[in-house]
Amino acid sequence: MSDGPYLWLSVFFCLGAIGTWAARRYALGRRLLDAPGERRSHSVPTPRGGGIAIVAGTVLAALFLAIRGPSPILLAFGLGTGLVAAVGWVDDHRPLSPWLRLGVHALAAAVFAAVLAREGAGAMAVAVGFLAPLVLTNIWNFMDGIDGIAATQAVIVVLACLPFLAGPHDALAMALVAACMGFLPFNFPRARIFMGDVGSGALGFAIGALLALAVATTGAHGAAWLLLPLAPFLVDAGLTLSRRMLRGERWWTPHVQHAYQVAARRFGHVPVTMAYGVVAAAGLAVAWYCRDASGSFMSFSLLAWYTSAAVLWLWLQGIERDGDRHARP
Repeated sequence: MSDGPYLWLSVFFCLGAIGTWAARRYALGRRLLDAPGERRSHSVPTPRGGGIAIVAGTVLAALFLAIRGPSPILLAFGLGTGLVAAVGWVDDHRPLSPWLRLGVHALAAAVFAAVLAREGAGAMAVAVGFLAPLVLTNIWNFMDGIDGIAATQAVIVVLACLPFLAGPHDALAMALVAACMGFLPFNFPRARIFMGDVGSGALGFAIGALLALAVATTGAHGAAWLLLPLAPFLVDAGLTLSRRMLRGERWWTPHVQHAYQVAARRFGHVPVTMAYGVVAAAGLAVAWYCRDASGSFMSFSLLAWYTSAAVLWLWLQGIERDGDRHARP
């Protein structure tokens, strides 16, 4: 990004903003609306599918950098992100089987990991290249439930990746950040359009792929620090999903049991999105500052961070029960 970083960022910010505006007009014209309900966290019908603008900008950046390189890894990044976005776009128009969507997610992750292996990445990077995109695709989809939360968390996590990326990969990361920033004014503090499956899944895939590229560049030790800014989403999604499984619930169906959803009902969308952002940003700061620290210090820090996040999850899950108990006569 040495030649014209501000122009690069401006182009993808504008793509994100103009694309989101166009996606909103399209969604209103096609009546692609998320209606309020007991499994939703919003109170008015809202268009969906605005994340297509983020996807378009990110895929275009990957293709441009891949051709300029050339780079098979960036081509695989663009292909995988596009595959996940395509199945999400169809699902936004006509709901698909969750197992079909998961199969496409796994295929996209497998293609990306296979290209990493072919290009000589280490075994750890290849493993992360399959698991991280597959897992984060679904986590970002699960966690995209209140105004601004998915895009703001994505911006923070991708910024955390920057010191761990090299070559054209940092330019790709900044294009993703810029596209998210172009989308955010339409989604926060009051959502005029939602990201939709087309955006949330592809965003999670792209972040997972960037994590794998960070591992390929710096090794597992350095990139492990990136688990810190990911903690708000990983802990909330992981513990909520585990609890639903243990209860025998249909864990793949929409619900409002995540800690951020419970908190949003009590405090509102904006404070919760900002609070999650503060926690992720604190993780980003620690990851940047301590990236050269010893393995034992890193392990202790991750254990303390995730233990604190789990305690916070338990507290947030309890505030609704406490409120209901105090409200009874």
